[in-house]
Amino acid sequence: MPFGKYYLLGLIARGGMAEVYRARPQDGDKSLYAVKVMRPQLAREARFIDMFHREGKLAMMLRNRCIVETLEIGQFDGRHYISMEYIGGRDLTQVLRRCQETQQRIPVPHAVYIAARIAEGLHFAHTLAGPDGRPLNIVNRDVSPSNVRLSYDGDVKLLDFGIAQALMKFTSEIGILKGKFSYMSPEQIRGMPLDARTDVFSAGIILHEMLTTEKLFRGDTEFALMEKVRKAEVPPPSNFNRRVTPELDAISLKALARDVADRYQNAAQLAADLDALIAGYRFDPKELRQFMRQLFRKEYQKELEDTQLALDAEPGFVPQIHRQPTAQFDVATTETKNPHIEVVVADATPSVPPPVGPDGDKPKGFWGSLFKRKK
Repeated sequence: MPFGKYYLLGLIARGGMAEVYRARPQDGDKSLYAVKVMRPQLAREARFIDMFHREGKLAMMLRNRCIVETLEIGQFDGRHYISMEYIGGRDLTQVLRRCQETQQRIPVPHAVYIAARIAEGLHFAHTLAGPDGRPLNIVNRDVSPSNVRLSYDGDVKLLDFGIAQALMKFTSEIGILKGKFSYMSPEQIRGMPLDARTDVFSAGIILHEMLTTEKLFRGDTEFALMEKVRKAEVPPPSNFNRRVTPELDAISLKALARDVADRYQNAAQLAADLDALIAGYRFDPKELRQFMRQLFRKEYQKELEDTQLALDAEPGFVPQIHRQPTAQFDVATTETKNPHIEVVVADATPSVPPPVGPDGDKPKGFWGSLFKRKK
């Protein structure tokens, strides 16, 4: 259906703040976009409109190969929207879950490369300056696997800076509630002032989980989980994966140091150490593309077919595309009686038995059970 300068081609994901649609321009351009449309009930309050536009303005400044590109902020027929590049692929949570289901791991060089690109994108955001040249002091606060998109072309993109804390008078009313305890730093759990090093810790958690296929911090209750994060007692990844070298163990543990003074002081240092390791692996980024297309072979073919169908469809035609939302953006939320609160909920995908990894490694596979957790 037409929506301003776009044709909306189908729903990608729905959340408490917005709905995200796959779209194409009406001017005949064959490019695909993701259009994030604010929910009408939130548009009744000026503060939510202001928050939505601030998110878009910040995102448009984040022009980096490791961050999803935001193209414009607009309004059509009373609906506020943000348009972004469309990325065909899967988020890192889905990749880890598929690895568990198929009893395999993300290869170590691939995991190192992904973590390096996450750190690269974070450093760009952390050091971004405004039009006046003053640093914006952006801290993402929500670095998690669901906010890392791996494309079928081998790209690694950070997706959601919507709750980033910047000196742009961002409100944290929704941002704090959207944070995920399992990927918070000890200082974030304690409610202490945050800087770029909290995102470094979260990136370290992602690296550890890619190497081990294990959930690093888990607990039967929120209190137990928060205690685990506060203590930050981290085993070396090599305890779970024999292919992890002592050098990679050291990088992982430094990123996950409980004391911020012992941690990498910025994301660029983490990226530099990871990139130095990648050189030793002689890793080619094309290997990640091949890995993604093989891991999601059926989904990749379906993506190609659906994309071609969507681009060829005449205006007003409703293609019969039978697919689940790909959840390009982290909008796995539910509405509550309080419209000002966004609550993260787990996907209801069933868990699978713990796999046995290569070389006799035995990851317990918490990625499957992760999706059965209660709210």
